[in-house]
Amino acid sequence: MKSALQKSPIPKTHAFVVEELRQSIFDPNWHFHPEYQLFMVIKGTGTRFIGDHVKSFQAGDITLLGPNLPHLWRSDNIETINAGGNGAEGIVVYFNENFIGDELLNKEEGILLRQLFRKSLRGFDITGAAVKEISQRISNLPKLEGFDAVLGLMHILNLLSQTSNIKSIASSGYTNTLREGDTERMNRVYAYVMKHFQRKISIGELAKLTNMTPTSFSRYFKTHSNKTFSEFVSEIRIGHACKLLIEKKINASRASYESGFRTMSNFNRQFKAITKTTPLNYKKRYERTKSE
Repeated sequence: MKSALQKSPIPKTHAFVVEELRQSIFDPNWHFHPEYQLFMVIKGTGTRFIGDHVKSFQAGDITLLGPNLPHLWRSDNIETINAGGNGAEGIVVYFNENFIGDELLNKEEGILLRQLFRKSLRGFDITGAAVKEISQRISNLPKLEGFDAVLGLMHILNLLSQTSNIKSIASSGYTNTLREGDTERMNRVYAYVMKHFQRKISIGELAKLTNMTPTSFSRYFKTHSNKTFSEFVSEIRIGHACKLLIEKKINASRASYESGFRTMSNFNRQFKAITKTTPLNYKKRYERTKSE
């Protein structure tokens, strides 16, 4: 198990690091680090956990995370994916806030970048019209060398600082309260829920898994995830249902059943509470977006 605070991936001889990921799965470990992280998914689907937010991910997603914001991208079928295949591909960039120098960042010319970095403390997704150009520039970044690479990253950050096409991820009230030992425990919880969410999961099961009493586990989970355990499970189930609706193209009744809901009324209520729309409108909105 990896530790929560990992050794910096940026060598002292470099301003930043860009990596092309070609793996069977994305790193499924819940962790955080002091570097900013820009990540674009090229291939793969699954469930993404960032701070207190849970959401499915897919190819084309672009996300900027600020320092010490806990996260993981858990690929679908994590237990069954062939280790020899590349089921997950992406480009990740790690950089520190002062990689362009404090002198510039604290001048008038650096105002928009400072604002961008503040927004990233909650993490944000790039959406709408901004995605196409930024994805092209991220794709090109690994091909650049020397100062051209630095200019390439600065151009990306400049574009991000000027766009309004961003969507915050973690809630405004979220604070990272995790210690190194907590990440291993939370990893066990997430892995267990992802494996069993299609059936009823009791608090007692998770309490036993984490060597806690049911009351202590409930309190612990609420403190570190900013939500109750039942709310967390509902988000996992609705995220799965969303994938079934748009990828498998099945109806809401079947998506509800295969996601672990016992009644359609509860499914519809939870779906609207989490996505702010109905299953039918969710499918229509996705199909409309794909056709544009």
